[in-house]
Amino acid sequence: MASESSFDIVSKVDRQEADNALNQAAKEIASRYDFKGSGAAIEWKGEGIQLRADGDDRVAAALDVFQSKLVRRGISLKSLDAGEPYPSGKEHRIDASLKEGIDKENAKEISKIIRDEGPKGVKAQIQGDELRVSSKKRDALQSVIALLKGKDLAVDLQFINYR
Repeated sequence: MASESSFDIVSKVDRQEADNALNQAAKEIASRYDFKGSGAAIEWKGEGIQLRADGDDRVAAALDVFQSKLVRRGISLKSLDAGEPYPSGKEHRIDASLKEGIDKENAKEISKIIRDEGPKGVKAQIQGDELRVSSKKRDALQSVIALLKGKDLAVDLQFINYR
């Protein structure tokens, strides 16, 4: 087998699943007794997500509902970047966003892990917001995937284009 095998490491969020999670959270917030009269709501604001309620404890509880819906839909909480509650008029808000792509620092950290702890002959190249891992041996690529799945990294990783 002279040709090289490779796969890509990416960090992407399925927008449809995120939208479903947001809609489920909005329904639960609208129907739950402990949110009655608190003005609690969750909605898309452009590319981000905004949560509103009349108190910082209520808006934090709404965020907790949204997080549970994301987990149930298979979206890692590492992909959610939620700020702190802040007052805005008579209500409190939390601005959140979904992180996609692997930034330079995390990409360098991942490639260092592959270089230091991975099998010999495996190369990792940073290509924009993703990494391409290649090797002559497919078993080496499998062990790299297992190695990275065992690590607790700051980003949620998916492994695609395995060839």
